[in-house]
Amino acid sequence: MKTILILTSNDAPQFKVEPIQELHAVMAEAGYEVVYPDSKCDALKLIEQNPRIAAVLFDWDDFGLALCSEISNLNEKLPLFGFANQNTVLDVSLTELRLNLNFFEYHLDQSDDIFVTIEQGIAAYVDDIVPPFTKALFKYVEANKYTFCTPGHLGGSAFLKSPVGSVFYDFYGPNVFKADVSVSMPELGSLLDHSGPHQEAEEYIAKVFNATNSYIVTNGTSTANKIVGMFAAPAGSTILVDRNCHKSLTHLMMMSNVTPIYFRPTRNAYGILGGIPKSEFTREVIEEKIAGTPNATWPTYAVVTNSTYDGLLYNTEWIKKTLDVKHMHFDSAWVPYTNFHPMYKGKYGMSGDTVPGKVVYETQSTHKLLAAFSQASMIHIKGEVDHETFNESFMMHTSTSPQYGIVASTEVAAAMMKGNTGRRLIENSVERALNFRKEVKKLRNESKGWFFDVWQPDEIDGPDCWPLKPTDGWHGFKNIDADHMYLDPIKVTVLTPGMSKQGTLEDTGIPATIVSKYLDDHGIVVEKTGPYNLLFLFSIGIDKSKSLKLLRTLTEFKRGYDLNLKVKVMLPSLYEENPAFYEEMRIQDLAQGIHKLMRKFNLPEMMYHAFEVLPQQEMTPHQAFQRVLQNETEEVYVEELVGQVNANMILPYPPGVPLVLPGEVITEDSVAVLDFLLMLIEVGKHYPGFDTDIHGAYKQEDGRYKVKVIKRR
Repeated sequence: MKTILILTSNDAPQFKVEPIQELHAVMAEAGYEVVYPDSKCDALKLIEQNPRIAAVLFDWDDFGLALCSEISNLNEKLPLFGFANQNTVLDVSLTELRLNLNFFEYHLDQSDDIFVTIEQGIAAYVDDIVPPFTKALFKYVEANKYTFCTPGHLGGSAFLKSPVGSVFYDFYGPNVFKADVSVSMPELGSLLDHSGPHQEAEEYIAKVFNATNSYIVTNGTSTANKIVGMFAAPAGSTILVDRNCHKSLTHLMMMSNVTPIYFRPTRNAYGILGGIPKSEFTREVIEEKIAGTPNATWPTYAVVTNSTYDGLLYNTEWIKKTLDVKHMHFDSAWVPYTNFHPMYKGKYGMSGDTVPGKVVYETQSTHKLLAAFSQASMIHIKGEVDHETFNESFMMHTSTSPQYGIVASTEVAAAMMKGNTGRRLIENSVERALNFRKEVKKLRNESKGWFFDVWQPDEIDGPDCWPLKPTDGWHGFKNIDADHMYLDPIKVTVLTPGMSKQGTLEDTGIPATIVSKYLDDHGIVVEKTGPYNLLFLFSIGIDKSKSLKLLRTLTEFKRGYDLNLKVKVMLPSLYEENPAFYEEMRIQDLAQGIHKLMRKFNLPEMMYHAFEVLPQQEMTPHQAFQRVLQNETEEVYVEELVGQVNANMILPYPPGVPLVLPGEVITEDSVAVLDFLLMLIEVGKHYPGFDTDIHGAYKQEDGRYKVKVIKRR
C-alpha cells in the first residue's frame, strides 16, 4: 500500500501549501505515490475504486468531520490525518474520536516527524486489517528460515535446479512457494488440532459469520459436507436428504451405513431446480416417509441445499423452527456472502439466534463467490457440539499436509467481508446484477423481433430477495408455498426463446446450449446451461466491463442469428468437432433442429414427470456400493435399466444433481426418469458436440450408453 491522498482547497493560502509540499517531497522519496483529488467527491470515488490507498490527508478547515464520516462509510479503518492551523476550533466528540483520525498543525520543517507518524498509522492500519493466521504466515515467510523438512521444494529452491522447474517457479513467483510450508512450524499452529494462529483464524471467522464455531476446510465443500454428515449421522441412523443434493452427499451415503429418506423438491418447465415444499418439513409427512422405508427410524440429521443452484433461498427461520431434527445442515456452497447484506436476513443457516435443542450447520464454498483459492471452504456451527468428536470426523477427511495458502485465503476472504468494506462489496455486486437485469429488459423492449429475457418478477426495484408468490406466473412453479422461497438477485438466469411463460414449447426456439457455445467461443464461461436458460453469477469479482462484455456478446449473437450465418462462422469450435456435418449448416437450422427434438419429446412435461415419482429404493447407497466393491455388478444398456438395481449414481450435467442413486430401481411408475435420460442421449446422437455429460453412464463405440447394475443373487 503506497498511495496517499492529499485533499486541500484549490485556493489554499501559502502558509498551508508550503508544509504540504515539504511533506510531499518526503513521502515521494520514501516511495509513496501522492495523489491530489480535485474535490471531495473525487477523493471518495478514488477511495471506493482503489483499495491500495493507505491514508488520507486533508485540510480540516475545509472538509472536517463531514469528509471523515463519508470515508468511514466506505472504510472505517482507513487512517485519516487532518491538518489544522493554530486558530482552528476542533469541535470533535468522543464518538467521532473513535474514527481512525489524527491531527497535525501546519508548520514548516516538521515534515520528517509528521511522516513518521503517518507511516506508523499506515503500519497499524495494515496490521489491523490482516487477520491472525495470514499475519503469522507473512511473518514466517519474512523470517526466511532454513528448513530441513517437507515440502521438498523448500520454498521453491528445488524448482530452480531444473529448467522446467524454473519456468514453473517464474510463472507463480517466489511467495507462493515460500508460503507453502510444513505442518512442522510451531509458530503457525495446527489446522488439525485447531491451535495457535489456526485457532485464532477460526475464531475470527466464526465472529465474522455469526457462528458459534467455524472450521476451515481445505478440500472444498464436498469434503465439508462429508465431515458434517459423518459426525451428525452415525451408522444405522436415518437421514433426511434434499433430493437435489450435491453428489458429495450421495458419496456420504455410500461411505456411511445410513438409511436415507428424501425431501422432494419441485422443478419448473425450464428445468430450474425449485425448493422443497413446506409440507415436506412437517412431522406428518416425515412419518409417512419413514413408514414406507425399510429400517427407517426418526432422522437424526437433515440436509437442505440453500441456495439452490439457480439462486433460490429458503425461509430458513421457518425451517429451523418447524423441522423436528436435532442436526440441521444447510449446504450453502453457493452463498457464502449472505451474512453481509440485510436483504438475506432469515434466509441462511447462521442467521438469527441459536435454536434450543438443535444444532445448525452451514457449509460454504468460500472460493465460489468470495475471494479465495479453489477448494477453500468453511463449516459454520450454531449450537453446542462435542468438538473433540467432531474433530475426529474433521481429521478423517483432512490432509495432514494442508495447503497453507488455501487456509490464508479463506481467512482473508472473511477479513474482506468485515465492516463497511465488506458491506460495500456485496452492495456493489447486487447493484451490478440489477443493472444487468434492467439492461436486458430494456434491450428486449427495444429489439425488433426477439431478444433474451431474464427469469425474475415483472417489477423489480431496489436490492431485495424477491419472493416466489403462489399468485405469480413468472417463476413457473406449480402450487408453490407463500413466504417460503426467494430469488437471490445476484444469480441471473437469462432465458432464450422457445418456451412460453406457461411452460409450453413454442413453434420456434433457440436452445441455450447454442448460445452457451457461442459465449464460450468469445471468452465468456456460463455457470450453468439448461434447455432454454443460462445462469450467470454476479460475484464480487464481476465489474462493469465484464457485465458490459456479456451484454454486448449476447447482442452480437442476436445479430448473427438474425443474419442466419453459417455454423462454422458463428460456432467455430463446434464446426471443428465435425466439419463434414456442419459445413453448410446455418445457425437457424441448427437451433430449430434441436428445438424440434425438444418438441418431439415434449420436454416440459417430461421434466415434470421425471421428478414427480422417485425411483424405488431396493437397498441403501452404502449397501449398493459394498456390492460394487465386491465386483457384483454387470453392465446393461441404458434403455434396459427398468427393473435393474442401479450400482452408481446417474447424474446428468446440467443440472448436476443425482437423478438415480445407487441401490435404486427404475420401475414402470418412475419410467419417466429413463425417458428423460434417453432424450438427453438422443440429442447428442443427432448433433455432434451436443452430448450431455452423464456421470455413471458410459458411451460405447456404437454411440449407445451403458450403466452398471447390481447382479441379482
